[in-house]
Amino acid sequence: MSVTIKDVAREVGVAPSTVSRTLQDHPSISKETKERVRKAMDKLGYVPNASAQNLAKKFSNTIGVVFPVLSSDDRKSNPFYLEAITAMNQEAGKQNVTISFASGETQEELLENVQLMYKQKRVDGFILLYVRKNDPVLQYLVEQSIPYTVIGQPYQYSNGTSCVDNDNQLLGRTATQYLIDKGHKRILFVTNYEKENVFQERCYGYQKSMEESGLEPFPYAVLKQPSDYIEFEETLKKLKPTACMAIDDMFALRVIQLANLYGYTVPDNLSVISFNNSIFTTLIHPYITSIDIHTEELGRIAVQQFIQQLKAPQAMKQKVLIPHTLIERETVLDRAKA
Repeated sequence: MSVTIKDVAREVGVAPSTVSRTLQDHPSISKETKERVRKAMDKLGYVPNASAQNLAKKFSNTIGVVFPVLSSDDRKSNPFYLEAITAMNQEAGKQNVTISFASGETQEELLENVQLMYKQKRVDGFILLYVRKNDPVLQYLVEQSIPYTVIGQPYQYSNGTSCVDNDNQLLGRTATQYLIDKGHKRILFVTNYEKENVFQERCYGYQKSMEESGLEPFPYAVLKQPSDYIEFEETLKKLKPTACMAIDDMFALRVIQLANLYGYTVPDNLSVISFNNSIFTTLIHPYITSIDIHTEELGRIAVQQFIQQLKAPQAMKQKVLIPHTLIERETVLDRAKA
């Protein structure tokens, strides 16, 4: 049989309420009594019921982490999420809190899961791993005054939102300018999603950098359906880009595979640069030149920001920008030296 609060109270010779208040470190219980109660707990092997404690307190000490609805197998296996949640788990452990995850196959299912987690007091609030337009989850959090932090820059409610992000416009500019400095003038942006803010900001940075250098930006290419991959060959023949900018490393591998299939050699005929600097950059040769967005730091700071909200809910919401680093490898040809 498991040891209960009553067993501990009987051992010490105090009321069960005294044991309960000791668990909450209540100031009404003397230091001497707390020490006696804790020694009895150790002696009897008492393990506090976390769920019961959470109901007695206002906080569950658990953060809900919300995944986006992922529309493709490629995006579901994107290492960004694994790297982010690994760092979040590590930081949560340091802060004596736990992480719980919310996901869904549809936007409606995701919203229902988020609502259920909060109504059942399983979490104190949420960290969103994504940003999208007209997001019902974000709208629900705002309307219900639920604490939340966003990894990214939300379209709505930006002024009152705690968020951690990279400067994605600057990321797009950095990648584009690097290619221009290497002698590339015909640069194509390629992506497998287009609705999220990350893509739109990076694409805008690409367009502005091209225009400021007196170059014409191409319309971006979206590869989602099998027909898109077939049409990509015609896109390459028509536009004749010397370089492609891929939305992330995993997708960059797909772009390189397609280029090879269509008779291009990377980087000799077609250079490729991407974002995230994930494990995929060094899986096969040529190793991918990529911009490191420091995903682990994004996850770590997001947990810290959320906990600060719980401690000071009336404090001004903060926006933290994580700097990036360009990692040169093997997929960009220096045409300026050719």
